[in-house]
Amino acid sequence: MTDIFDSTILCSKCNTKMQKARLVKNNFLFRAMVCPKCNDKIIHPIDKEEYNKFVNLKNKEFHVKMRLVGNSYAVSIPKEIVSFMREQEKIMNDMVRLCFEDIGKLSLNFTEEVKKQKEQ
Repeated sequence: MTDIFDSTILCSKCNTKMQKARLVKNNFLFRAMVCPKCNDKIIHPIDKEEYNKFVNLKNKEFHVKMRLVGNSYAVSIPKEIVSFMREQEKIMNDMVRLCFEDIGKLSLNFTEEVKKQKEQ
């Protein structure tokens, strides 16, 4: 199966051949076609759909219980979030980074990249 972006795409505004590009928005990578002449952009439809899923999850509030397990507390991560992360091909290890950011706020990081950025 071929990707739509593997075809030649002409800009609808100036009829110039568009070039492949990568765009980043909210740490989300988009495949795109960009016109070198007028800078018009076309975002890959699958990437756009995945970004919309991300935005919907980001804006959703989950209520989960905190449970006592031995000498620690456990909080479950909703399946919806874990499924999305796996779809995005994020590498999830058994160990995650948990940080106490502020009064009433914890941060949970799953990727090595986030760990490295925070440490610098």
